[in-house]
This record gives sequence, C-alpha cells and structure tokens, in this order.
Amino acid sequence: MRARLKALVLATVVGFAASSVVVTAADAQGRRYRVEVCNKSKAKNGAVIGALGGALLGNTIAGHGNKTEGTLLGAGVGGVAGHQIGKGKRKCHYEYRYR
Repeated sequence: MRARLKALVLATVVGFAASSVVVTAADAQGRRYRVEVCNKSKAKNGAVIGALGGALLGNTIAGHGNKTEGTLLGAGVGGVAGHQIGKGKRKCHYEYRYR
C-alpha cells in the first residue's frame, strides 16, 4: 500500500513538472518577435562639425569687407553638408527579442 502511494505521488509530481515545462516552452516561443535595431544617427554631430568648419573656411575665403557674410554663409552650407553626410552613416540590423 505504501509503495503504491509513493508511486502515485511520484507520478503526480513528475506529471506536473513535465506539463509546466511544456507550457513554459510554448509561452517562450509565442513571445519571440523581430525588431529592427539602428545605431544612433550622426547627423547632429555632422551638422555641428560641418557648421564650424564651414564658418572657418568661409571667413578665410571671404573678401576683406565681407568676413561676416562669408562666415555665416560658410556655416550654413557646412551645416547642411555635414548633416547630410552624417545622416548616411546609419547602420541597421534585425535581432530577435523575447518578452
């Protein structure tokens, strides 16, 4: 009688353990999803660096009485160019995540 009771309890415990493992594995598979991950864009840094470089270049190239206009024009053109160059450096990839 005691052996039967032990066998029944053991079978019950093993059954519950096996069923919980199966349910956990099924839940893990249902919660996996694909995400596109991109590194941060360097457009802001490119715009700032381009604007500074353009301002220096514009100030240097401008004529004797046009230093302010040359600096502002160089900063604008350099900022736009730097932004466009930095924007093209974006790299993306896909990875799988779990909830």
